[in-house]
Amino acid sequence: MKQEKTQFDRIERLVGTEAMERISAARVIIFGIGGVGSWVAESLVRSGVRRLTMVDRDCVDITNVNRQCPATMKTIGKSKVIAMKSRLLDINPQAEIEAIQDIYDASTRERFHLEDYDYIVDAIDSLSCKADLILTATSLPHHIQFFSSMGAALKMDPQKIRVAEFWQVEGCPLARALRQHFKRSKQFPRRKFRVVYSPEVLSNQGSLDPDSAPYNGTFAHSTAIFGFTLAGLIIQDILSKFEEHS
Repeated sequence: MKQEKTQFDRIERLVGTEAMERISAARVIIFGIGGVGSWVAESLVRSGVRRLTMVDRDCVDITNVNRQCPATMKTIGKSKVIAMKSRLLDINPQAEIEAIQDIYDASTRERFHLEDYDYIVDAIDSLSCKADLILTATSLPHHIQFFSSMGAALKMDPQKIRVAEFWQVEGCPLARALRQHFKRSKQFPRRKFRVVYSPEVLSNQGSLDPDSAPYNGTFAHSTAIFGFTLAGLIIQDILSKFEEHS
């Protein structure tokens, strides 16, 4: 009898049935469903990840439409995580998607029970919130993998986007600011972790006063490549662990 096709046939053809099951079973939480985090979520669910939690307190703004996956003219004003959940369930109705409209910071960290996940993704913009998540996630047991996005705004060249261990990043203002934050506070990540970043640093050209612009200029291809790269790191890690135990 011919097996019925599914939306994941092409992935299963590439990696095999057992590996596909491992991908499906992974538990992932993403903090920040904006220009980077929304594409992480999109790629993971299209890759077969079924259990996904998304955290973001913001609603879709018209300025998000150029680069964020759930942002369209029809979703302006809606919760980002709710709009994204609806999209992801259209891709896989069997997915277990939890949409949390909240912010991660030092006062809310205990709400998210990070120890329950296999993968934690940091796509947060706020420096203080990002630093706290890094410190918290790197204090968890080593089997819980943590990946982080550095700044994806003010980038245009896709060939400059790369992956490195956090302390090896060069040329990224956000990574530099985080390292300074850790040094000032004398609190440091408990273990190494990989980040996606680009050393490219452009300036805003369309503002009368580029230094006081309320937000930085961004292209969809840059933020999406950041997000897809983070999703790829998770899939690679799942498959490498499967190969080790098979």
